[in-house]
Amino acid sequence: MNTIGREELKTKLESGDNFKLVMTLDDKAYDLMHIPGSLHFGNMFEAMKQLSADDEIVLYSSNKWCHFSFISYLVLRNYGFKKLRRYTGGLMDWLDASYPLEGTVV
Repeated sequence: MNTIGREELKTKLESGDNFKLVMTLDDKAYDLMHIPGSLHFGNMFEAMKQLSADDEIVLYSSNKWCHFSFISYLVLRNYGFKKLRRYTGGLMDWLDASYPLEGTVV
């Protein structure tokens, strides 16, 4: 499994790199708090309709113990998505660094 760290992700976002950042938690969690620029889908099958197998995709969830981004990574990989990375630290790691967030509780 390919991963990405907080600093590299922040750099990619700030430099405007062409990639898709996907939050894998549910709608309510996304509405409450997410990393700016994040996409969100109801499920990975919906995501596959809107993403291309050629896209560079970074998946994240709440923290390193949350399995949602892990499962999503496996599903997308099994359907031919090859440019996948997982931000294992997720929202809590991003929040710990006091980096920008969006949502109703921010």
